[in-house]
Amino acid sequence: METLNKNQIRILLVEDEKSLSDTIKLNLELENYTVHAVDNGKKAVKVFKEERFNLIILDVMLPEMDGFTVCEAIRLDNSEVPILFLTAKSTPEDRINGLKLGGDDYLTKPFNLEELLLRVNILLKRSTNAVQNSITEYAIGNKRIDFNRLQIINGSTDPKNLTKKEALLLKLLIERKNEVVSREHILETVWGYDIYPSTRTIDNFIVNFRKYFERDPSKPMYFRSVRGVGYQFIEQ
Repeated sequence: METLNKNQIRILLVEDEKSLSDTIKLNLELENYTVHAVDNGKKAVKVFKEERFNLIILDVMLPEMDGFTVCEAIRLDNSEVPILFLTAKSTPEDRINGLKLGGDDYLTKPFNLEELLLRVNILLKRSTNAVQNSITEYAIGNKRIDFNRLQIINGSTDPKNLTKKEALLLKLLIERKNEVVSREHILETVWGYDIYPSTRTIDNFIVNFRKYFERDPSKPMYFRSVRGVGYQFIEQ
């Protein structure tokens, strides 16, 4: 990310308490940042996909989609934008979970406004000099997924093109390898604010992944369905 003047920096503020949102927005604007404030999780994902932002300030307890899920959905698409959690959920487990899901900083309520502004400034400076870790390539068996090109590469044969949704679902399952990921979580993070497809759509994606990667799709080693729960990528 190139160095920007403050008046070029756009911040997405996700906070459902209106008085607090208005206060944070005003103080950020007094620092010459441009701020877009939204009050629920699904709206945050929608706005993020439609516009460009240099930083996200994200509450956790939000209507429609919680902040942890918002963070994970954003990270599937973008590994670089800094995310600052600003929340009343203050247990060590909450903090660890937020950072594991891709948050860059975690500030608990009640907070000092000057400290918030300082953390915002530090995150923006850091983001101009570093790109955060994210999966851009991953090997399954003798095939390699290139997430930037949306392709599966298999030696000398022609690459297999992936749809964006296929790539997002693959990335989610890989990043949660060996965990069972529920259908509901997949629908929220991969499909986001779109009209939810039926769970049969996810089944069809898993069938395709087995065709792409499994030696015997009828006896899957990598992509497994867990009846009544969801799906699991097993790292061999």
